[in-house]
Amino acid sequence: MTTTHATRSAVAEESGTQVCGPRAGDPAIFEVDDPGSIDPRDARSLTKVFLDRLEVLEEGTHEYQYVRNTLIEMNLSLVRFVAKRFRSRAEQMEDIVQVGTIGLIKAIDRFDLTREVEFTTFAIPYVTGEIKRFFRDTSWAVHVPRRLQELRVELAKATDELSSRLGRAPGVKELAEVMDLSEDEVIEAQIASNGYRANSLDMPTDDDAPQRGRAASRPWADRIGTTDENLEKVENLHVLKRLLPGLDERERRILRLRFGEEMTQTQIGAELGISQMHVSRLLSRTLARLRTHLLAEQ
Repeated sequence: MTTTHATRSAVAEESGTQVCGPRAGDPAIFEVDDPGSIDPRDARSLTKVFLDRLEVLEEGTHEYQYVRNTLIEMNLSLVRFVAKRFRSRAEQMEDIVQVGTIGLIKAIDRFDLTREVEFTTFAIPYVTGEIKRFFRDTSWAVHVPRRLQELRVELAKATDELSSRLGRAPGVKELAEVMDLSEDEVIEAQIASNGYRANSLDMPTDDDAPQRGRAASRPWADRIGTTDENLEKVENLHVLKRLLPGLDERERRILRLRFGEEMTQTQIGAELGISQMHVSRLLSRTLARLRTHLLAEQ
């Protein structure tokens, strides 16, 4: 199927699109000035012309790239239209549009004119699917099974519906009845929903504190316990206190000189009248025995 230049010009004239004449190197297609600013209704007519031309051009040529890029720019309004459905999400609208554009490109590359289907009808599922895939793969702060991801959406809808009807937050039993699930499954979905988005540990524990006339509360990081290494040291000292009486007098003296008085092995050897190598062997053997007993106590 071939569209004449006169037909294309007529389409452009009717749509009010600024046409710069036949494109250099490809007289069968005209240049469109600023395709991104074309009205969506006009873009539909021009899209048919450009898709027709794209079908006969050789992939990889400059003409092919121009027609393909123009098609993308002309139909960005379609991507923005679909993206508005997801404006309640926390992600930036620019990111959503960017992801939706990937779906638009896939639709352009896979569109078949012989199917006699409107391009918008064909492209919208591609754009929507790409955006939904983006949310599914990247929005969750913690990975949870796909089943629970889908259950979270159903849980949110049921919660909103019951909250409006009851005038309060619904209970687990009420949610289970509406969703036709067991109470355990509802609880599992609620727990999984906590992994959808992570908050900073620097956030205050009570966001409403200033509004209630109170000072801002401490951040969550200040309320989370940490491991105290000194506690472990105390436990080890208590175990060592029981083990030391099992050593002979020389072994206990070497430990006291080395770790109590912080003497070197050479100084200990001179104090005991033995070589530094002998002190090293005795110290290593004693420490190895104590370490074995400590690990056994843990």
